[in-house]
Amino acid sequence: MAADDRLSPLSTPGATRLVLEAHGIGTKYTLGQNFLVNDDVLKKIVALADVQPSDRILEVGPGIGTLTIALLKHAASVVAVERDPDLPAVLADTLAPWADRFALIEKDALDLTEADLPLVPNKLVANLPYAVAATVVLDYFQNFPFLESATVMVQKEVADRMAAAVGTKNYGAYTVKLGMYAEPAGRFAVGPGNFFPPPRVTSAVIRLNRRVPRMADGTPATPEVVAAACLMADAAFANRRKTLANSCKTYFSGCNQPVDLPALFEAAAIDPKRRGETLTQQEFLALGQALLG
Repeated sequence: MAADDRLSPLSTPGATRLVLEAHGIGTKYTLGQNFLVNDDVLKKIVALADVQPSDRILEVGPGIGTLTIALLKHAASVVAVERDPDLPAVLADTLAPWADRFALIEKDALDLTEADLPLVPNKLVANLPYAVAATVVLDYFQNFPFLESATVMVQKEVADRMAAAVGTKNYGAYTVKLGMYAEPAGRFAVGPGNFFPPPRVTSAVIRLNRRVPRMADGTPATPEVVAAACLMADAAFANRRKTLANSCKTYFSGCNQPVDLPALFEAAAIDPKRRGETLTQQEFLALGQALLG
């Protein structure tokens, strides 16, 4: 593939190494830095995210700007969050041709607030630092209601948890809580050889579309019910091998305000002898509503 056919000129090991050497920096294992060096993967990310000319993209962990360039070629603008103090100077260099459509926030992604954003992004597209990937995706769907979708590179096991079906081994409290806000809408695998340096894990890019959770009667769940349902998910999976009754009893034993669990299960019409992994999202919403009631 000729350089001018590439979506990003940085999408090769050689180009990535030259940028890092030019700025006198190396990859930082502690920050989970593995730079994407396959242009075909970049094209698949942009396609899965369905990046349009009107889109305002939020990116977390832009690195040296490899994916950022691909996004800027398709979107209206990109705002990125980066905590590595060595990278702003690199990005100022690599993204110079698009400086008028790119903004950088120098901050830990987990501390990002709406007030930090210079514009209102409608999509999250990122090769996420794997140590914080699951937390970032859930937090952003919870706290940034203007995000319509997230298309993110994560560890394969994290993608499995994000998209797990009821009753499977990967279905847990995280799956339930994320499912209150978003639903999977496509994914593809990415092997270690597509990165510099190669990580020790297999990756996946997954797209999640925002959704509105609904009660059994079809009405949208209120934010209060959703929050209570998330709490009940944590309680139900506090001990996966126990029944709902026992797991919730353990979870709520340290609470200042006692919870009448038999009454709660009766109000939600849920058998307390069941296990958390057998409950659907609507059943967790029913538990959340009963908890509030």
